[in-house]
Amino acid sequence: MAPPLSRVFAELDPAPAPVPAPEGRVGPPALSEREVHVSGSAELSARPDRARVSLRLSSRKEAAAAARSSVSRRLQYIAHIARQRGVPEENMTVTEDFSRVENTYQMEAEVCIIFSDFGKMQDVCNLLTEKLGTSVTISPPHFYHTPEAIDTLRRQVCVTAVGNTRRKAQEVCRLFGQALGKPLLIKEEETKEWGGHMDTHLSHSADSQTLQERIENATAHASCRVFAVFEIKGKENRRNKLL
Repeated sequence: MAPPLSRVFAELDPAPAPVPAPEGRVGPPALSEREVHVSGSAELSARPDRARVSLRLSSRKEAAAAARSSVSRRLQYIAHIARQRGVPEENMTVTEDFSRVENTYQMEAEVCIIFSDFGKMQDVCNLLTEKLGTSVTISPPHFYHTPEAIDTLRRQVCVTAVGNTRRKAQEVCRLFGQALGKPLLIKEEETKEWGGHMDTHLSHSADSQTLQERIENATAHASCRVFAVFEIKGKENRRNKLL
């Protein structure tokens, strides 16, 4: 996460004039409802937590069984290497297509592997490139966020903005020798989200990007601005302040 950015606006409300009790009735003592109004914001970012890699295989033979066998052996090897590196079975999807082309049989397959560990992803891709060579085509990784990762980013940026706002309110109160009380109102005024995906209009240069550039382009950003009202309890306890 990037360090939060904050902006603050504070306002101290004067104590309202006491309201007299109706004649003939004794009302409760007037409350000194002094308040501090504060606006604050925060901005955070989150790198993608998943990567999807597609591997394509094909074989064209005069015999149907030979075409199937050629692709099947490579599929088994890919699955074996992925399992060795700790990729769960449910994170691997295989689709196959078998057709007749002129006087031959063509077998095509695509393996999609989802990685949560980008280091393991590089190990698997490098090893398969070394062992299978041109018999496999490995697409550049597509980085993205799971819904849980985006929800976490949204919560964290809101909580960070509230924390920034409260700290600023404390600083304002201390400036005037006052003690900050409990929150009376916390309102989320504005949230923004951007990034988190590759721009399709810039995809012409995507193949030439490095792994880190792809991760940066897929990084999600969020900002949040909140408004809060806190009560002012009274004079700050100087004895505790000295301690």
